[in-house]
Amino acid sequence: MQSSSYRLVEIPVRHRARRRLRLEGPPPAIYAVGDVHGCYDQLVAAEARIRQDAARRSGGAALVVYLGDYVDRGPQSAAVLDHLTKPHDDGLARIALCGNHDDTFLNFLEDPAGSMYWLGPNFGGAVTLQSYGIDPEEVLWREGAGLVRAVPQAHLAFLAALPVFLHVGNYLFVHAGVRPAIALEDQEDEDLIWIREPFLTDGPGLPLIVVHGHTPSAEPDLAPGRIGIDTGCFATGRLTVLRVDGTGARFV
Repeated sequence: MQSSSYRLVEIPVRHRARRRLRLEGPPPAIYAVGDVHGCYDQLVAAEARIRQDAARRSGGAALVVYLGDYVDRGPQSAAVLDHLTKPHDDGLARIALCGNHDDTFLNFLEDPAGSMYWLGPNFGGAVTLQSYGIDPEEVLWREGAGLVRAVPQAHLAFLAALPVFLHVGNYLFVHAGVRPAIALEDQEDEDLIWIREPFLTDGPGLPLIVVHGHTPSAEPDLAPGRIGIDTGCFATGRLTVLRVDGTGARFV
């Protein structure tokens, strides 16, 4: 999900075992979207707000960056992935980043027997299966028989190709955060999509402002070096959008 309007490059990493891309590019106006978690209606409404806001701006390009966690907990995970994998004609460039729930869903699809924890209440994976018309009880008893056939190949390819962060100017867009004071090229994928502490308390420890999701709060979480925009859409109905451009950052 990339537009040719932007020159995005993969940042080299020092450990070949890491499989997810890290992207950097020029500084357009960016609209960061918090954790969707199967809330299709709120996603469509958020994109409408973005289009309206972008239309009011005087010139300049716009890029939408989704911060991950498209599946689980909310009722329409399949519809969300279907929406994100299809082309759009609204003129907005889009990049979707990887969240821990997206990575865990992919792990489950590749190895159901080894990832059954995803169906537990902490993840809400059973609701994701139901959005595909799959009976979670059948999956539990038959260890994922026929599961991959029920999930479109486009969804699988999308999940497998999700990059882990986007670095633009002084901003880093990532799902969970970073390991404080560790250079970007040395950050582990697991931290980038899972970390809470010490990142939430200490901040990034880097000359960057990190825009992230992953840790829900009633209101956007503004702290030194970071802006958290996961407002728990699946529970609150609020999907937060942050606009970042040359004038600073503001909520849309």
